[in-house]
Amino acid sequence: MTTAITETAQYMTFKLGDELFAINVAQVREVLEVSQITRIPTAPEYMRGVVNVRGKAIPVVDLRLKFGLPKGQATVHTRIVVIELEMDGEVTVVGGVADSVHEVIELEPSHINPPPTIASRWRTDLIRGMGRRGEDFIIILDINAIFSSDALALVKQSSFSAEEVAVS
Repeated sequence: MTTAITETAQYMTFKLGDELFAINVAQVREVLEVSQITRIPTAPEYMRGVVNVRGKAIPVVDLRLKFGLPKGQATVHTRIVVIELEMDGEVTVVGGVADSVHEVIELEPSHINPPPTIASRWRTDLIRGMGRRGEDFIIILDINAIFSSDALALVKQSSFSAEEVAVS
């Protein structure tokens, strides 16, 4: 069960298809242009592989596939959002491929509704809330819930070192 958002916070917005999503900016390390992604054999389809970020192999997940959307084509706007997660008391860094990254916005709790309980196309256990900005709705994600321990365990099993990952 996700907890209600009670404090004003800054969120980085990004698009997957026609939907606008947001994650707390405190969890975003950086935004990268898409570079060479080295595939991990036997990984699930949503696991694109790993990228070399300043000598460290960072796992990359296709957020479209993770959310059950059809695979998209990379464009000049496609970005890798490098996210810091806390899983099982340990900090883990993972990249998520987004169709485009937009802006950092500030949302007050009064502009955020709880996730819908029915008729939602998205799994509500992955959503912290539905932000409103003018007429637009912004789906605020619970990024720790999205990257479950199971998915991250799969990443940790891959024993790629930075030297094995192609340098872009």
